[in-house]
Amino acid sequence: MRAETTRRALAWAHGCLSVQSLGGMLGPVLFLLPDGRQVSPLHVAPWGNDAKRETLPETLQELRGEWPCVPFGSDADRSLPAGWSATGESFEGASVPHGQGSNAHWTWGDCDDRRITMQCHYPEEHPIRLLRRRIVPDPHAAAVDITLEIEARRPCRLPIGLHPTFRLPPRPGAVTIEPGRYGQVWSFPGDVEPGAALFTPDRQWPSLGEVDTRNGTTVDATQVPLAQETEDLLQLSGIDGSVALHYRDEGFRARLSWQKEHFPSLLLWFSNRGRKAYPWNGRHVALGVEPIASAFDLGPAVSAANNPVAASGVATAIAFKPDQTFTTRYRLSVEAAPIG
Repeated sequence: MRAETTRRALAWAHGCLSVQSLGGMLGPVLFLLPDGRQVSPLHVAPWGNDAKRETLPETLQELRGEWPCVPFGSDADRSLPAGWSATGESFEGASVPHGQGSNAHWTWGDCDDRRITMQCHYPEEHPIRLLRRRIVPDPHAAAVDITLEIEARRPCRLPIGLHPTFRLPPRPGAVTIEPGRYGQVWSFPGDVEPGAALFTPDRQWPSLGEVDTRNGTTVDATQVPLAQETEDLLQLSGIDGSVALHYRDEGFRARLSWQKEHFPSLLLWFSNRGRKAYPWNGRHVALGVEPIASAFDLGPAVSAANNPVAASGVATAIAFKPDQTFTTRYRLSVEAAPIG
């Protein structure tokens, strides 16, 4: 019998937030700006009340906000261009999309009016034993601090990532992506969604502001939503651990900061009306802003191999040991910003 999704919520002087047991997902989060305006930057999938949603995988039914992915991506049979291979470490459960923690119901730990804590136990055969998650609003700011702990069952190298997904207004270019310093922009070595790809595959560029497309044009990928209907990915390698989204029509910025030594890349998921099947139905508009130590979402076998991103000197997997708890911290915040 499937477990029922449960939720915890808390409020503080600068906002309120909700967390669900399924996937440990955070969202929505409502922030109060100093001028009294309320803003809610995290995405909640638009099919939450559809009668048909019961036919979907449970994670899709409740898709929202931000959650950790351990491992990031999933192993799958796919055709990859020269230089890419699936020769890295794999294991039973490596094909689970974005890892066990993204698809399981977490158990609640200590929760009060200042914090929410939760944990997720992995199956006995999995190299990871346990994830812990702590979500703490900043009592003095419109910000939320999050801690993720990972305990391994045996030595392993795995790709890991965080999966914040942000809502986007319908107007193309209403939001500007403002990444920190980074090295290169990489395009996905294939099709994320057949028939909906936009960017020239398996290429690199120096700037997100000028990316080549498959029809011979260039696009400024900092301006979202994109004008084109697409489902595609870009990876910013060597990033400094920060990114902001300027909601120019609404006059605020959402900021995400993280430990760059743990997540040296940022994956951008452009979900821009490209998927036509249910539940997407050509209506899904959101932006995944995902700190990763991974090669896209290609899974452990590719990310732990000597792939092109790793060969460039940017880690695409993290080594875990059973006697060492891996701890990483990150922060989501908002601030007022100019309109236009």
